[in-house]
Amino acid sequence: MPRTEPSLALAFFVLALAGCASPGASHDHAAMGGGQMAIASLSPTQGNNVRGLVVFHEMDGRVMVHAKVSGLKPNSEHGMHVHENGSCASTDGTSAGGHFNPDAKPHGPQGAPHHAGDLPALKADANGVADQKFTLVGPTVADGPTSVVGRSVIVHAQADDYATQPTGNSGARIACGVIAAH
Repeated sequence: MPRTEPSLALAFFVLALAGCASPGASHDHAAMGGGQMAIASLSPTQGNNVRGLVVFHEMDGRVMVHAKVSGLKPNSEHGMHVHENGSCASTDGTSAGGHFNPDAKPHGPQGAPHHAGDLPALKADANGVADQKFTLVGPTVADGPTSVVGRSVIVHAQADDYATQPTGNSGARIACGVIAAH
């Protein structure tokens, strides 16, 4: 799958979030007390047009996530998960493996038992853009068995039902991005 560069607006978003947008700002976000960060740049799987960025920012035992994704069907809902392998090499996203589940929990929504990789649904607006922020408890950005770094984010074609085991019945993988420490 070819690697695509994020748009200038998305790149600015990442820099601003990291505290690097102003001249003279420190590039060591953790040293500023802001916690550790990781970023996944989403590229479409074969036959799709979905692109975006997903930023993971660990603070106070929680991981804050900001996902900005375009190329979705207007007014649609899509499953989004962290998958176990840090690979988007296959044209269909299957190289990312299954859901990231280091604690061997059932698939489910936040607020109930769930995989560390189970994320809230992406909800696209009338233009096919999803711009969402949410907080996760369980996974980390810091090194360790629950770290999302070195794994992949997958956006699926359909909504997650949060019941079907182990995947949520959310359909084909329409975008993939490897999560890298920032």
